[in-house]
Amino acid sequence: MWLATQYGFYSIVQKAENIYFVRARIRQDLVNLLELLDLETEVLDWAQADYRYRIIVDLEELLEIMVQLAGGIDYPNFKAQIYQREEQSHKLGAYQNIWSTMAALQS
Repeated sequence: MWLATQYGFYSIVQKAENIYFVRARIRQDLVNLLELLDLETEVLDWAQADYRYRIIVDLEELLEIMVQLAGGIDYPNFKAQIYQREEQSHKLGAYQNIWSTMAALQS
């Protein structure tokens, strides 16, 4: 699952029963998530991996991540919110590319 949020961009996958990797290309995105959740876990650095940075969580922690991210939606336009957040604004072009690509698929 990909999640584009005001705190960062994440890829979430299940690796084993009750073990999930929340992965990011930018370390600060995971730091933002840990601060939001007040979760004490290590941001792992796998330099050779597709997604270099990751945290490992169980299902309960993953569900709390989802609740907190959903509860933080307090804006009427995602791209405008990204533009306003200094630590995320550099991603605006990438998000616009994703938006454009997906809009072209709409029928």
